[in-house]
Parts: sequence; C-alpha cells; structure tokens
Amino acid sequence: MALLDFWFDYSCPYAYLGSTQIEALAARTGATLRWRPMLLGGVFKASGTPQNLSSVLSPAKARHNLLDMQRWAELFGVPLRMPEGHPMRTVEALRATLLTGVDPAVIHGFYRAYWVDGLAPSTPAVLRSVLAAAGHDADEILPRLDDAAIKEELRRRTDEAISLGIFGAPACIVDERELFWGQDRLHFVERELLRSAR
Repeated sequence: MALLDFWFDYSCPYAYLGSTQIEALAARTGATLRWRPMLLGGVFKASGTPQNLSSVLSPAKARHNLLDMQRWAELFGVPLRMPEGHPMRTVEALRATLLTGVDPAVIHGFYRAYWVDGLAPSTPAVLRSVLAAAGHDADEILPRLDDAAIKEELRRRTDEAISLGIFGAPACIVDERELFWGQDRLHFVERELLRSAR
C-alpha cells in the first residue's frame, strides 16, 4: 500500500485548501495518509524565506495571490477567508495537535478556526474549543504545551521536513521518495499514487 505524507502548518492558506482534499485523494488511491505537522516559520528560516511572504509582495502580486486562493476555494467548494492579523501564531496549535496523536478532527478544527472563522488558533480559548469539539480533554492537554518533550518533537519534525527538501506548505511525499509542493499539484500526487499501486 502506498504512503502519502501530508506536511502542513495551519498558517498556510494553500495547506488549508489541500487539507480539504487530501483524505478523499488518499481514499481514491488506497494510500495510507499520514498527517505531518511542521512549523512553517522554521522551514522559512532555514531557507531564508521572509516569515510574512505577503509583506514583501507588490500590491498587484498580493492581490493576484488572494484571488488565486479564492479561485481554488471555489474550485474545491470550501470556504476561505483571509483573517485579520495573518499570519497568526500556530506553534501551540501544532503542539496540541501532536499531543492528540495528530488527530484529523483536531487538524480540521484548527484549520476551520483559522481560515473560516478568522480566529487565532494558538489562543487558549480556541485551543480549548477545538480540542473539546474533537473529543479531547483540554484540561489534560493544555498544561503540557510547554513541556520540553513536545517542544522538541515539533522541532524534530520541522528539521525532518527541512532535511527532506520541503520549503513550503503543503508538501506531499509519496512513498517517502517523491516530493510534490502545493495544492495545485495534487493531481500529480494522485497520479503518482496510482502508479505506485500497480
């Protein structure tokens, strides 16, 4: 059975868009999907990419990118709203995700908070709401967000992403060898998975 690793951070709108499609893609191809959280800021730092990409774009390019996001959202049939204050801090949300065993319900909850409701995912109220809605004990998880072990786990995963050549989100890796970047390349991911399954 083919493996499909989906590398993501909540701060990327294109990763959000990809997250709305990746489970169905895995099901169609019979692939085993593994959600792989990483800290996109750490990936950007390693490659010398500005932390806030939109801040270095010309107004015309920034407008083009926003329209492109909206076009993809319409194509996928999902809501997307650029929140005020983007990019927002996601590190605690990513640590919480790890502490739940990388539960897809938690992932979708944080993405919905950020890209549909416009809420900062790492604030205590949003963390508590998302965890509880996914059936997790927020009172057990929240005190552990600053534990050295979970901090190191997120750093380790981010370093792994960098070592794999990942430079942005979303990134898909098929069978631990083929790297595809961007939600607009998911059709290539699907084709590679189908080829691997033969």
